[in-house]
Amino acid sequence: MTAIFKFDGLLLILLLLICTCTYIRAQFPALLDRNKHGFLGAFWKMARVGERLSPYVAAACLAMAIKVLVHN
Repeated sequence: MTAIFKFDGLLLILLLLICTCTYIRAQFPALLDRNKHGFLGAFWKMARVGERLSPYVAAACLAMAIKVLVHN
């Protein structure tokens, strides 16, 4: 079974995408800022979520890391 079909796997992928897009926007802002609409606009929106809700995203990443370490 792939990770997309498991709920915790889907959450992990979503958290990793948010963190990655936020990091890329911090390092190379023009890369994501020029694509605010369309399919690539989803990555810009994930970066915005990571910037504005960073304490909650960090807490979710920490909780997911603890879950992965304890579960496996």
